[in-house]
Amino acid sequence: MRILKLYEVAEKSLFKNKTRSFLTTLGIVIGVAAVIVMVAVGEGAQKNIEDNISSLGTNMLMIRSGSQSRGGVRGGAGSARTLTLKDETILREQATLLSGVSGLVNSNGQVIVGNANWYTQVQGVSMDYLHIRSWDIAEGNYFTERDLKAKSKVAVVGSTIVEQLFEGQEAVGQRIRIRNTPFKIVGVLKEKGQNSFGQDQDDIILVPLTTAAFRLRGDTQYVNMIYASSYSIDQMEAAEAEITEILRRAHKLIDGQEDDFSVRTQTEITEALSSTTQALTTLLGAIAGVSLFVGGVGIMNIMLVSVTERTREIGIRMAVGARQLDVLAQFLIEAVVLSLAGGISGVLLSWGFCEFLTRKFGMTTLIRTDIVLISLGVSAAIGVFFGLYPAKKAADLDPIDALRHE
Repeated sequence: MRILKLYEVAEKSLFKNKTRSFLTTLGIVIGVAAVIVMVAVGEGAQKNIEDNISSLGTNMLMIRSGSQSRGGVRGGAGSARTLTLKDETILREQATLLSGVSGLVNSNGQVIVGNANWYTQVQGVSMDYLHIRSWDIAEGNYFTERDLKAKSKVAVVGSTIVEQLFEGQEAVGQRIRIRNTPFKIVGVLKEKGQNSFGQDQDDIILVPLTTAAFRLRGDTQYVNMIYASSYSIDQMEAAEAEITEILRRAHKLIDGQEDDFSVRTQTEITEALSSTTQALTTLLGAIAGVSLFVGGVGIMNIMLVSVTERTREIGIRMAVGARQLDVLAQFLIEAVVLSLAGGISGVLLSWGFCEFLTRKFGMTTLIRTDIVLISLGVSAAIGVFFGLYPAKKAADLDPIDALRHE
């Protein structure tokens, strides 16, 4: 009952100076809102990264050729030609942890339909490619195993190709020329949109791997990359080790000799991109947290002013029986109420601002419940921490001197 009474007294005191109370909480409002918004934007960016990586494929592993050196100048990963069509076959036959394997041959070029033309990426892939990339067919069909063996001139195109060459008309069944080689469109890929690097994933044509190697590139042996997919995300590390072991054996590499290929997983890509985002989020959150400290200093200053203004009131309360603990609790409650009011207002402001960012700019923002609770807890703690000194100063006043104060 005593606490409730002290709260009522503190509330009345705060409402006597509404403008000052509002300005006092402003620092806390901005601080809490800034922390929540910064973390929400960072979490949204993290989710975008994870979604974009997931859109690349299911538990995907990417195997690239190694590097080569000419005249002392070393090329980057993939500059050597060390992966072959045979490697893809060996992985498919020997690997026990892979749910799919597909080689990839790049053969970019000009695509012509009548008077229209478009430069795009043409990729030769195997039957498992759509499964590995979590891609579906929107119209028509995917090419078959028979097409792969016969090196058939058939193609599956992305939605961007349809828009650029057929202007929304039916594409399935139409014929196109890729590097002056005629191909028949048998299917259209489901739209995927841009990836995290801003690349249009729908600006693509898929043809059988053997067709790309023999008819477009004229190279019957090497592939640019090999895509693979593990049965589950928990098996990706083991699948990576298995791929390494199989390819080292196939390439006749002895112990101590470096791999002439590299294997990367989605986990590595996600961690590489996420670490930067997390560091930036932490930095922005820390900067925003400084405003909470500034808001706490503001509360302490105003509470000290309040103690000076109400010295005579404190003396009267002590004269009629109020204890030092009561005076301490009253001013401490005022400081905590100011901080919590600022914290709650900051939460509401952050929610509104995140909604604005989402609707106006299309940004993904995720407000975490734990960050909201922590922000409210910190704002209350700031009230206690910065309100304790003014409250202690008020409680330590001598009643007689306080009554004499003008």
